[in-house]
Amino acid sequence: MKSLFKIRTLQKVDIERVTDWSRKEGFAPGFGDVNIYKNTDKQGLWIGSLGSNPIGCIAGIKYNSLYGFIGLFIVDKIYRGNGYGVKLWKHVIDNLNEVTCLGIEAAPDRISDYKLWGFEPSSITTRWMINKDKNFLLNKKFQPLPEKYHFIEGSNIKQDIIQEYDNNKENTPRPHFLSDWLSHKDGTVIAVVDNSGSCVAFSRIRPCLLVEGVGHRVGPLIADSPLLASFLLLKLISSYQGVILIDSPGLNPKANKLFISLGFNEISHTVRMYKGKQPSISMNEIYGLACLELG
Repeated sequence: MKSLFKIRTLQKVDIERVTDWSRKEGFAPGFGDVNIYKNTDKQGLWIGSLGSNPIGCIAGIKYNSLYGFIGLFIVDKIYRGNGYGVKLWKHVIDNLNEVTCLGIEAAPDRISDYKLWGFEPSSITTRWMINKDKNFLLNKKFQPLPEKYHFIEGSNIKQDIIQEYDNNKENTPRPHFLSDWLSHKDGTVIAVVDNSGSCVAFSRIRPCLLVEGVGHRVGPLIADSPLLASFLLLKLISSYQGVILIDSPGLNPKANKLFISLGFNEISHTVRMYKGKQPSISMNEIYGLACLELG
């Protein structure tokens, strides 16, 4: 059987299957997420197959020569324990061997495995959830958005101000990913701008697939201050009900306090790990990650 195992790039026909694997693993993939991952690095998503039968996947995204990220690492349960996952892992590691720094989000029980490959823990990434109903805002008293700011939604947002803002907050520029992410038909994108037209916060909420049923995920959530992050998050989720998820980086100490104050509950965590020199950019204005699969 192992002699029949092959690794190839992900094709459009694989997207539905990979999305379903991701759902079953509890990753809560957003509608259209995997297709956006594919467009971010067309040579960065891989399928492992036995003959013509896909049995696993992995993403190894190269943003540039300084930074890459490994995620979406899944082997279908009935094929685990046969070394197929190791083959996928080695393939991606070899493919990214010239990248200065690689990041991953590790399940807590896999930290020791990744350490053997040179990855070291950096911080805890927390997944938060709120099961929001129509009465969510009734018992809460919030200040109005200060007059020097206003919300802009959807197609009214000029993408160049978002790109410029994001470039100053992220490890590496991600114009292709961000353009696809913000223009996707599913969900809502809202920005906060000041009176000069400069962006001071932005976020997106999108429908996602839970192990059972459908919910929503928020990400990214980037803001100049906890107050702006709070205003934006409440505005963003105001039209949605049911399960809402958001993943916060451990390197922003204010993020956890914000979600607790708004009634979110911690439901799980992963560990951000790096191989090579960890990115030096501050995470103090990152309250929610776009997705864990691409870092």
